[in-house]
Amino acid sequence: MRSNRATVRAGVSMAATLPMIAGALALGIPAAHAADTPARDTLAGTKPAWATAKADKGATADNAQVKARVYLAGRDAAGLAAYAKAVSDPSSPSYGKYLSAKKAQARFGATKAQVAAVKSWLKSAGLTVTEVTSHYVAVSGDVAAAEKAFGTQMHNFAKGSKTYRAPAKSASVPAGLKGAVLTVTGLDSAPHKSTHDDQLPPPDAVFKNSGPFSSYYGSNVATTLPDAYGQKIPYAVKGYTGKQLRAAYGAGSYTGKGVRIAITDAYASPTIAFDAGTYAQKHGDAAWKTSQLHQVLPKNYTKTKECGAAGWYGEETLDVEAVHAVAPSADVTYVGAASCYDDDLLDSLSKVVDKHLADIVSNSWGDIEANQTPDLAAAYDQVFQLGAVQGIGFYFSSGDNGDEVANTGTKQVDTPANSAWVTAVGGTSLAVGKGDTYQWETGWGTEKAVLSADGKSWTNFPGAFTSGAGGGTSKTVPQPYYQKGVVPKALATANSADGNRVVPDIAAIADPNTGFKVGQTQTFPDGTEQYSEYRIGGTSLAAPVIAAVQALAQEAGGGKALGFANPAIYAKYGKAGVFHDVTDKPTGTDLAVARIDFLNGLDATGGLATSVRSLGKDSSLSAVKGYDDVTGVGSPANGYVQSYRRH
Repeated sequence: MRSNRATVRAGVSMAATLPMIAGALALGIPAAHAADTPARDTLAGTKPAWATAKADKGATADNAQVKARVYLAGRDAAGLAAYAKAVSDPSSPSYGKYLSAKKAQARFGATKAQVAAVKSWLKSAGLTVTEVTSHYVAVSGDVAAAEKAFGTQMHNFAKGSKTYRAPAKSASVPAGLKGAVLTVTGLDSAPHKSTHDDQLPPPDAVFKNSGPFSSYYGSNVATTLPDAYGQKIPYAVKGYTGKQLRAAYGAGSYTGKGVRIAITDAYASPTIAFDAGTYAQKHGDAAWKTSQLHQVLPKNYTKTKECGAAGWYGEETLDVEAVHAVAPSADVTYVGAASCYDDDLLDSLSKVVDKHLADIVSNSWGDIEANQTPDLAAAYDQVFQLGAVQGIGFYFSSGDNGDEVANTGTKQVDTPANSAWVTAVGGTSLAVGKGDTYQWETGWGTEKAVLSADGKSWTNFPGAFTSGAGGGTSKTVPQPYYQKGVVPKALATANSADGNRVVPDIAAIADPNTGFKVGQTQTFPDGTEQYSEYRIGGTSLAAPVIAAVQALAQEAGGGKALGFANPAIYAKYGKAGVFHDVTDKPTGTDLAVARIDFLNGLDATGGLATSVRSLGKDSSLSAVKGYDDVTGVGSPANGYVQSYRRH
């Protein structure tokens, strides 16, 4: 996720005001398609909200080219959603009765007859079928053929300063295919991709932290710098390691033995094996065993310049090293997408589900909810549901821009973390003290002020908001049943009287000022490539940490897959010793750390910058007693992993 150093955001381009379909209902049944005409069945949500009459620039040329995916609903879409809920709910008699990948496909996948019918319809319209998978039929062709197939005209529409193609009305399919088609993506030509918004140079250019540092929270107090909140403050930690995080989150003797974790990102670091092995050796983590780290990669990468491929290397490095630091015995499979576009990211998630590569999936990418389209939301939710019936849980970082107002001008949550079928992971600032003792956590939210010219005060203290854990209330996803009775009504009903999904569900360390140390091969100014270490944060750190803690919990439970974890997480809420109830003033006063940074990101030759970073200042979001929209139910306490033990 976006952070002070390198984490990544990917996602979905979308118009959030359209009705959600398929999995967007609150863990319920897909919405019925509206009847367009007696001969057609409308696919709700396939016309973007930005494709308005006012923005209409006229018809798209008939010979313009279209590439689209027709996602298959399967033989029992309603049954899939219902069974995914049942196997995930601890109060259900079907809890934990997972299906194999083969049985899940046989029970809920599309039939051969459905696939054949979809292909025949598309070909008869003049489109060329380019790929057929268990999830979709991909096609290409001209606009005239697409209009014939999907029963809508294609027009050009203004979207911001650019113009894109989109359906003039919602797409539809022949009535005979009702129930066979989930949705269609690709009819609009707006980019559906991840964004990569590092605040510092990407990992392919070397980055280092300047000192002084604290080795643990509070170990090195900045006695020569001005006070903050009436007291001297410590320097930021050099970067926590696995030993400290394991102690903070109650790992005990568990190591994730026998548990499989998958990590999805775009592209793949060419030095990951060396970097992960070197890092583990330098920081006392267990050495990687032969075949403990796997990579599942596409045949070809695309859009490498557009997506900033090298920038994703740091994300993979963080995810892999954080997972191994907290769960050193877990088997790790990295699944790289061919690009940062949603189609490719979806394919990576589908590989995990179709081949059941892992029980726990860490995903440190996303986008703002306003950029999500209902068609893509439906495709994502179908994959999450297929995972749930197999006992696979997905963990998504909640974002790094707080309520997103400073970033977008609009208060909103991030996606896919907003899905009712994933565990959204929020972020904290973590204080681990001497002897690896847990001290406290605040919600992650940073305000920054710089040292005055005379060195006697902080300019405009506490300064402006820079970053913080994403959270808040969805505008599009109804409230899932497992949040009822736990999430405060004021949060749930912020955008709808009926109640909506609130993000996040759980939280862990994310603040780059109390961050995690990673090691990565980077490019130095002289052109040499060398292993180097730096401190990093963001909810891109929180997600793999929680995924690793879930691996410890799965081991504690005898190896039984935890599956979609939210119902169980919320069922444990309020039980003594299970969660740290994170608040923004855990010591009774405001908190801050001092930082000195290299202006050039490498050394002191370019000068130094001294600043104070206030903790627990997350835009309009607040970490308060009980559930909140910064940290969810809280972070794992000493009793969390133990709570999964079978007695």
